[in-house]
Amino acid sequence: MVFRNQFGGRRSSRRGGGFRWPIMVLFAIGAAIYYFTNQEEVPFTGRQQLRTMEPEQEMQLGLQSYEQILADNRQNLVMSGEIYDATQEIGRRIAEAAANEDPGFDWTFNVIRSDQANAFALPGGYTAVYTGLIPIAENENGLAVVMGHEVGHALAHHGAERMAQQNMQRIVGSGVAMSAGGMDYEAQRAVMGVFGGISQYGYALPFSRKHESEADYIGLILMSRACYDPREAPRLWERMGAQAGASPPEFQSTHPSPETRVNDFEAWMPEAIDIYNQNCPNKISLSQ
Repeated sequence: MVFRNQFGGRRSSRRGGGFRWPIMVLFAIGAAIYYFTNQEEVPFTGRQQLRTMEPEQEMQLGLQSYEQILADNRQNLVMSGEIYDATQEIGRRIAEAAANEDPGFDWTFNVIRSDQANAFALPGGYTAVYTGLIPIAENENGLAVVMGHEVGHALAHHGAERMAQQNMQRIVGSGVAMSAGGMDYEAQRAVMGVFGGISQYGYALPFSRKHESEADYIGLILMSRACYDPREAPRLWERMGAQAGASPPEFQSTHPSPETRVNDFEAWMPEAIDIYNQNCPNKISLSQ
């Protein structure tokens, strides 16, 4: 008491309270309500996903981003030639193959001159292929694997799902922060560090890999319906793996490893070949 009076009655700012579980329970209930009242079914797979955005909103956001990307690459747009024609034809056939699951997207396909070995499809069906991908794709079937995968992302509404997931993570994160608010600084840092690690490695990265695998599966089905040879899919990812070189362990990555993708495609191949043979004049088999 002598010291407190002498120094103006101020108390130490160090807090030593424990984690306030009642607050965390309230936020967890809020997150659960948000999750279970916003469930939608993913086409092709039937998986239940967290999604709050309507397809019309997806299209609007996707178009804005797409127009900006095209404007930034105006000098590098490829508007004619063999690669352009192949991209248009593959895109058209894959979009037609997705007609029953298409929510009304505005399928658009462009080619961008770049060393990137990549492609993308934004929400709403706005798609582009980078020319750096062509040497690895090697042929139209290989290009159809990649384009089918990107179209699969759009049809599965993965962009909208990621936004909804991030909202739920923010709800839970706010609950953790408020629940730890009575603890001292070092304890708060420790709690938030554990939450960050669990959020990243136990939630965000596994979901990202799940999205990639789901898009692989949907793309394989679509290219088979469109009469592109599905047997090229594992071959493409063998080439991708050879091109990629050293990479982090799969649990630290947003994407499955090339080896995992090859194994997945081989497991799905009998179904894909059946779909191909039901829709296409030339019949194929695993042994060919």
